[in-house]
Amino acid sequence: MQLYFSPLSCSVATRVCLYEAGTEATYIEVDSKTKRTLDGSNYLDVHPLGLVPALRTDDGDVLTENAAILQYLAGALPRAELAPTDSRGRVRLQQWLSFIGTELHKATFSPLLDASSTEGVRSYALEKGTHRLAYLEKHLTGREFLLERFSVADAYLVTVLGWSAATPIDLKKWPALSDYFARLQKRPSVAKAFSEERKLYMAQLEKRKPVP
Repeated sequence: MQLYFSPLSCSVATRVCLYEAGTEATYIEVDSKTKRTLDGSNYLDVHPLGLVPALRTDDGDVLTENAAILQYLAGALPRAELAPTDSRGRVRLQQWLSFIGTELHKATFSPLLDASSTEGVRSYALEKGTHRLAYLEKHLTGREFLLERFSVADAYLVTVLGWSAATPIDLKKWPALSDYFARLQKRPSVAKAFSEERKLYMAQLEKRKPVP
């Protein structure tokens, strides 16, 4: 498999799941600004929207959209037990993937992280996000994971929560959520993925600095 990713973007979740499963993959870094891979290839030839992640499967098929890729991995790597196998459990998994993707990723964090967002847009996203995080706080109280065990949804959630450091969102306002985030950051697959991607992110920022 080949994972097209940009450092510290939502594609971290896929890396976490690959590490969780102990599966070998080729990681192809995409510059989020230029849409070029490190070898100069045009990523738009892989995914015309230029969004990550994209996953090229062993049979050559290219998958896009984070939630779809995560569910594909859960099915392709069953020994890792990254998703429930019963029908109700799978629906619950899809519920959380949808919530994270729409209510947190796109509706809350994307506007807060976008330098072009107006103050009005930021305020609106922050207000709505506060309610979403409170909902998540209630669910995680007394729970170790979103479902009965670690799943692809947790990989996605811990990735998105990691962006809070670059926003006005303070996870300490929600003790159960804060504890969940701190706990998952210590999980070996998560710690490894974040450590590697932070280094790549800093290297990418360094490359963008204007030459004096």
